[in-house]
Amino acid sequence: MKKDFLAITDFSSSELQYMLERAVILKEEWKQGGNAPILKGKTLGMIFQKPSLRTRVSFEMGMNHLGGNAMYLSPSEIGLGQRESVADVARVLSGYVDAIMARVFSHQHILQLAQWSSVPVINGLSDYNHPCQGMADALTIIEEFGSLKGRKVVFVGDGNNVAVSLMFISARLGADFVITGPEGYDMRQADILKARALCAESGGSVTEVRDVQEAVIGADVIYTDTWTSMGQEEEARKREMVFPPYQVNEALVNLAAKHVIVMHCLPAHRGQEITDDVADGSHSRLFPQAHNRMHAQKAILEYVFK
Repeated sequence: MKKDFLAITDFSSSELQYMLERAVILKEEWKQGGNAPILKGKTLGMIFQKPSLRTRVSFEMGMNHLGGNAMYLSPSEIGLGQRESVADVARVLSGYVDAIMARVFSHQHILQLAQWSSVPVINGLSDYNHPCQGMADALTIIEEFGSLKGRKVVFVGDGNNVAVSLMFISARLGADFVITGPEGYDMRQADILKARALCAESGGSVTEVRDVQEAVIGADVIYTDTWTSMGQEEEARKREMVFPPYQVNEALVNLAAKHVIVMHCLPAHRGQEITDDVADGSHSRLFPQAHNRMHAQKAILEYVFK
């Protein structure tokens, strides 16, 4: 039976913990001189509908480190769901490569790829969630604090795809997750309720707080993202009027715990959701977090190929 990696909620806390432990080991192996070629002879086909720096390079290098190959397929080469149906693309690629990673607009395209592909499918991002980012985020927090258990993780911004995966991995691993943002840009209530159900097992919590200053008091992690995500460009001006009170700046960071770390999935719009002094300051973990995409994804790749 093939193993897909589509959403954090598809996995138990022990499965997630195992992959994160493997990420720690694989990262240390790489630092000590290189990983064993456990994916020798394997090829990952990478479908991109959206441009990417971190997703493309981290997956390509991750496959390279593990002895495999990665093949980049641009939006113009495939035209997923337009030039050719998602089902046909999945069935054709399945005969050429050993796994598929896709970075898409519509989450339905990820689900359809997984449905029709005979090889594992990895969700490199959709409009609904970003589970690979969530795994890198968890790895970064674990490196800092040892675990997510009992840590206060505050997401400042709208309830977007990054927030969804961060919330679910926080809920699975026992963190106290708080989301704060302007009215009208909230997380879907169905996802909040789903995460709270997971917290019943892990001992974590999920809270919505409108006042950003109240939200970050005692925070171990402050996490933010761009005010306007890809595909929302027509809303940019409206969002730029609504989100400034939720900027992560030095005054806000000073309300959190002294050991707080600041995270951002990047790319950052400096001067909007985050200021330079925070992004480049002592609390920032933006770049170790970005580098952890590669190491967390190596653990995901190892998992789906097993």
